[in-house]
Amino acid sequence: MSHPSKHLLAIEGLEPPHIADLLDLAESYALLNRSGKTQRDLLKGRTLINLFFEDSTRTRTSFELAGKRLGADVINMSVSQSSVNKGETLLDTASTLNAMQCDLLVIRHAQSGAPALLSQKVDAAVINAGDGTHEHPTQALLDALTIRRHKGRLEGLVVAICGDIAHSRVARSNIHLLTTMGSRVRVVGPPTLIPADAARLGVEVFHDMKAGLAGADVVMMLRLQRERMSGGLVPSAREFFRFYGLDAEKLAHAKDDSIVMHPGPMNRGVEIDSAIADHPTRSVIGEQVEMGVACRMAVLDILARRLPRNR
Repeated sequence: MSHPSKHLLAIEGLEPPHIADLLDLAESYALLNRSGKTQRDLLKGRTLINLFFEDSTRTRTSFELAGKRLGADVINMSVSQSSVNKGETLLDTASTLNAMQCDLLVIRHAQSGAPALLSQKVDAAVINAGDGTHEHPTQALLDALTIRRHKGRLEGLVVAICGDIAHSRVARSNIHLLTTMGSRVRVVGPPTLIPADAARLGVEVFHDMKAGLAGADVVMMLRLQRERMSGGLVPSAREFFRFYGLDAEKLAHAKDDSIVMHPGPMNRGVEIDSAIADHPTRSVIGEQVEMGVACRMAVLDILARRLPRNR
């Protein structure tokens, strides 16, 4: 089982065998977690630091749980209370992390490329937990694992990614992974929220939900990221829901056995109707969270194998 790099900075550039290896390992961790057993000594003596410059309770907690289940010493660095807020640069932070002899570094940052920059300056293996509008690789892995568990494959599936594509690193990572693994990907949303170069990523572009969802195996909704928008890109929450929010009427155009996904946190009544989000058979949103822990365990495991045994 191999990984082409010391780090996981992006899905773009990974080959199908690398992605399949990560998903297969994550599947084994999903089964292990469900059995109530965990492999608590695999990362014994290793230090995992969660360095989050942006809030994300779900992703940070998921990495923390993954690290602890594998036996790592886990440290959460709260940037809002750290010296970074006092003017310390990212490179100063790298020096501090090296002095701490950190083995695995999980970073989320508002600037695209920040994890890649840190990876050149620290000795640790760096995992990108989301950088700007660039990528969020572990989210794409957990989404792919969830899809594969329900559909048995990724190849040949029609996946509709809907909503705020332009500001979504989740969408970018999913597009790279799913197209690499042979899925047919559609992006659906208003023209203001679809990147101009979307078609170059190998996806079909739709501006109408009913057409975009027709015959889809998977419907993936995205959060409307108002904090990353300049004004005027969407009219109002009510208008957005009317045209692009997922409700029973729009979902009826997808396949009868299609599954519904959302990376969270959800804006209920904006991107998705509560009845759909909580649907007992169609919604796999809860399972995505569960698979997140398994995928992050797999990533920590596979990167730790490349680390030197003794620091």
